[in-house]
Amino acid sequence: MDKVYYNSPDSNFQLYLGNCVDILPKINEKVDLVFADPPYFLSNDGFTIKAGKVASVNKGDWDKKENHLSTIQFTEQWLEAVRHVMKDSATIWVSCTMHNLFDVGSALQRLGFKTLNIVTWQKTNPPPNLSCRYFTHSTEHIIWARKHQNKAHYFNYELMKSINQGKQMKDVWTLPAVSKKETTCGKHPTQKSLSLLNRIILASSQEDDLVLDPFAGSSTTGIAANTHNRRYIGTDISPEFLNLSICRKKELDATRQQQSILISS
Repeated sequence: MDKVYYNSPDSNFQLYLGNCVDILPKINEKVDLVFADPPYFLSNDGFTIKAGKVASVNKGDWDKKENHLSTIQFTEQWLEAVRHVMKDSATIWVSCTMHNLFDVGSALQRLGFKTLNIVTWQKTNPPPNLSCRYFTHSTEHIIWARKHQNKAHYFNYELMKSINQGKQMKDVWTLPAVSKKETTCGKHPTQKSLSLLNRIILASSQEDDLVLDPFAGSSTTGIAANTHNRRYIGTDISPEFLNLSICRKKELDATRQQQSILISS
């Protein structure tokens, strides 16, 4: 097994440095839940708005596309590696935009997954469209699928209903993007919000379950998992972002320790 890049004192937050396709076959324990935010390959020298200012859309070499065939091959490779470490009852959530939604959906189908929902995350504060030639992009999509066509999966239906004012929760979620308090250690260029990951973790996992994120980034998945007493494994090719993840984990543990002291005093 490759050396762990970081293992928290409570052993509930493990990070590995490297390509998930290489690392995951060496992981011995099967996981209960996967959240994946793969590259959308949108770094094309264009521009967007960040904090009210014009900014480049380029995020790094990891987000640059060679050609469409290479992205299809990439998608199938990482999904196959992830599927290998999933329990038979496990489910996976894959974050997408219109740019990779169809590639991911097709790959999931070819590999034997069963799609359960395509959740639309409607952002309350999306950046404006600079070209003014089409509608503002204000949503992302998250495909929720289980490993097998005919094996049962876990879904906390009652909890989702209760936080939705006693009504069945729909597949359109209006949630904010990343808040400032989530970036005290720094920010990943494609960081997801805790509000989104908290809901996913609570909806589709139970306490002490093992949660995997093959594109960990700043490990919002891990922070949400640990917050709700789940265990976490994350892999990423960037030491910079894994170090950001470690900072966030230490920040979470410090906050929880302070809360524990206040409760006991």
